[in-house]
Amino acid sequence: MRKIIYYVAAALDGFISGQDGNISGFAQGGSGVDQYLQDLKDYDIVIMGRKTYEFGYAFGLKPGRPAYPHMQHYIFSNTLKFDEPHEQVKIHPPDLNIIRELKAGEGSDIYLCGGGIFAGWLLDNELIDTLKVKLNPLILGQGVRLFGDSKKTCRLALTEHQKYDGGLQIITYRIDYT
Repeated sequence: MRKIIYYVAAALDGFISGQDGNISGFAQGGSGVDQYLQDLKDYDIVIMGRKTYEFGYAFGLKPGRPAYPHMQHYIFSNTLKFDEPHEQVKIHPPDLNIIRELKAGEGSDIYLCGGGIFAGWLLDNELIDTLKVKLNPLILGQGVRLFGDSKKTCRLALTEHQKYDGGLQIITYRIDYT
């Protein structure tokens, strides 16, 4: 069975972006970012919510096109629509059964790109297996939380910890639901 890996940049105070989606304080280069880009090659499916997909527009993503050309995209939204989406881009309403089917399928683990609200919904339904945080030495104070408004309690078991230049760390946890 595939695992869902929530691989996400976060500030020390648990925000994945600042107010108005500002990510300018996060590491944009260096060995930790290089590692993240290398790690993305391990996935053949990416799942995300609408806001995360649309966030890519500010960085040159064209609507209906894949953000990661080597991955099949599943975007979960009740409102997002494209006239002619690329064959690698599928839009579905939020449906736990579709996500369970993806997990049960063959292939690599699944990259959960975000965002916080979508990740919180998956956490609430105990569908995220691994949390992989690119922990930035930064405090944002406000913005989008790692798991949105989720109130789910679970334990994390450290499985890997790497330190990179500029104080960036990539920390991997297995999620143990209680």
